[in-house]
Amino acid sequence: MSDVDSFIDEVTEEVRRDRLFLLLRRWGWVGVLAVVLIVGGAAFNEVRKARITGQAQDLGDAILSALSQNDSADRVASLEGIEAATPGGDAVLNMLLASSQTEAGSRDEAVASLNAVAVQGELPEIYRAIASFKALLLQADTMPAADRRQQFEALATPGAPLRLLAEEQLALIDISEGNVDAALDRLQAMRQDAEIGVDLQQRVAQLIVALGGEPEPLVARQG
Repeated sequence: MSDVDSFIDEVTEEVRRDRLFLLLRRWGWVGVLAVVLIVGGAAFNEVRKARITGQAQDLGDAILSALSQNDSADRVASLEGIEAATPGGDAVLNMLLASSQTEAGSRDEAVASLNAVAVQGELPEIYRAIASFKALLLQADTMPAADRRQQFEALATPGAPLRLLAEEQLALIDISEGNVDAALDRLQAMRQDAEIGVDLQQRVAQLIVALGGEPEPLVARQG
């Protein structure tokens, strides 16, 4: 390589370094900012996770302390004094509160606690359905059969998580209204349902026999 070529290479390399230095001076803050944002975001996530974990632990400790009360009225008072920071925590709290209120004989208050869970749109459907179902069971002696039927029918729609349990309650309403044939038809259909569990299937069969019917042979399920 000639001296001229070496000189040209050195000059070219120097120009490259100067351009790189200029770019770093002009745009280097972008890289620094990106690093700060990444580190800051990671730190924020860790703080947020720690706060959520701490809140859950505090809620759990408070609930365990409340449930340790032997008297149901004392449990109710303790649970009512707890505040939950999340919809999920509030749902758990209200479900436990409803159970203690039922034991204490405060059925109306228990229904109100369960209905508070049932209307929380942020909760998964299964939790809202359980709360609605339990609230309806508590009102078996106080709510008109027509109103209970309407609400159980809403819980028995195709794809609903408690569909078959709601169907069972609808059969019981049929029986209470003297419509035994309708109850038997509903119960026979339940036994053939592909989603029915063994315990519910046995319970339905026993109810059919108690009503004077005979459980129909089960249709073989494919798959």
